[in-house]
Amino acid sequence: MSECCGGAGGPCKAAGQVADPLAWFSQMLEHCCQHVAAAKSAGRPVVGILCEFTPRELIMAAGGVPVCLCGGSAKTIPAAEEQLPANLCPLIKSTFGYHLLRSNPMLEMADLVVAETTCDGKKKMYELMGQTREMYVLELPQKADEQDARDHWRAELQKFRAFLDRRFGTTISDCRLRQAIGVMNRERALRRQLAALMQADPPPLSGRQLLSLRSSISGIEEDFAQYEKAIARYRNASAAGDGVRPIRVLMTGVPMVTGAERVLDIVEQSGGCVVAMENCTGLKPILEDVDAAAADPLAALADTYYHLPCSVMTPNRRRFEVLRDLARQYRPECVIELVWQSCLTYDVESHFVRRMAEKELGIPYLRIETDYSPSDSARIATRVEALFETVRGKPLSGLPA
Repeated sequence: MSECCGGAGGPCKAAGQVADPLAWFSQMLEHCCQHVAAAKSAGRPVVGILCEFTPRELIMAAGGVPVCLCGGSAKTIPAAEEQLPANLCPLIKSTFGYHLLRSNPMLEMADLVVAETTCDGKKKMYELMGQTREMYVLELPQKADEQDARDHWRAELQKFRAFLDRRFGTTISDCRLRQAIGVMNRERALRRQLAALMQADPPPLSGRQLLSLRSSISGIEEDFAQYEKAIARYRNASAAGDGVRPIRVLMTGVPMVTGAERVLDIVEQSGGCVVAMENCTGLKPILEDVDAAAADPLAALADTYYHLPCSVMTPNRRRFEVLRDLARQYRPECVIELVWQSCLTYDVESHFVRRMAEKELGIPYLRIETDYSPSDSARIATRVEALFETVRGKPLSGLPA
C-alpha cells in the first residue's frame, strides 16, 4: 500500500475513459489515494474506519471522506508483533503495523480514526494506536435481540453525530444525513446487483473478480459508473473457461480485505467458483438499505447497522438466516468457512455453521483456519481439492443440466 499514492494529486483518469471495470478497480488503491489527496486539498476531513458497524453516512453528512483502513498485508505484521501478541488476528496486526511503519498514505492523511468495541483484540489495539492518533471509539452493544441494546446504539450514534459537528465545525442536519443515506443506498444496490450475477450457472465472473469490484472509499461517483458498466457487461455474458464446470462455493467467515485474498485464490485455482461471499467484504454489509424517508433518519441508520450479523453478536441468529437465504439463491454445492488465527468468535460459531451446512443444507463443509502467511497454502489446497472430490461424488441438486 505504500506505493498506492504514487500519482496522488495528479489527474485521475475519468471512469468513462476506462473500457473495462475490472481494469478500473485493479487500480483501486491508486484512485482512492488520489481521491483522499484531492479531498485534503479542498479542506474536507478524512476519517479512517475499521469496521462495517461505523456508519459511513454520518461521516459523509459531515462533509468527510470515509476510508477503510483494515490491513491485508503480511509485510507489516513483524513490526506490529513488537507490541502485539504473535497469536493475535492477522488483520489486527497488519493494520497496526501500517500505523507503526506509517506506510499507509491514507492513514497518514486521516484527520480522525473511528474505532468500535467489537472484538477484544481490536479494542486494545486501538488504545495503542490512540497514543499518537486521534481516535473516536463507538461502543457497540452485542445483545442482538434486546431493545435496550438497540437504544444504546442509537445513543452512541447520536453522540458520534454531535462529536463530528464539533470536531469539523459543521452541522449534520437530517437533510444532509438523508442525502448521504441515499448515496450509500445506491452503492449497496449496485453491489447487490453485481453479486446477483453470480446466481447464473455458470457465473459470468469468478469470485475473485467480483471481490475486486469494490473500493476502500464509499460514495465515489466514478466507481458507481464502473459498477453500472460491469452490471451491463456481465448481465448476459457467458463465462470464459476450458469447459470444466467449477464447483459452486458459498464462502463465509472473516473478511478478506485487500491483499488478504489468498484462500479465495486457492479455492478458485483448485476448481471452485465462489458464487457468494457472506462475510464483511462480501454481501453482509449491503443486504439492507436504510430508510431515508424515516421520520428519524439517525434511528433508521442505527437500526440498519445494528442488524449486521457479525459473530460478535449474541445470539447471532441473523447470520444463519442470511446463510439460508444465500444457499437458496446461489445454490452452492459446499460451504467453506475462513477463520483468521485467534478470531475466537468466528472460530466458536463455526460449529453452528458446520451443523447447518451438513445437517440442514445437506452439503459438505470445510473450515480453514490460517493467517496472512503463505506457508500453509499447499496444505489448504490439498484440503480444498479433497472437498471438491467429495462434491463431485454427489449428484447435483437444484442446478440446471
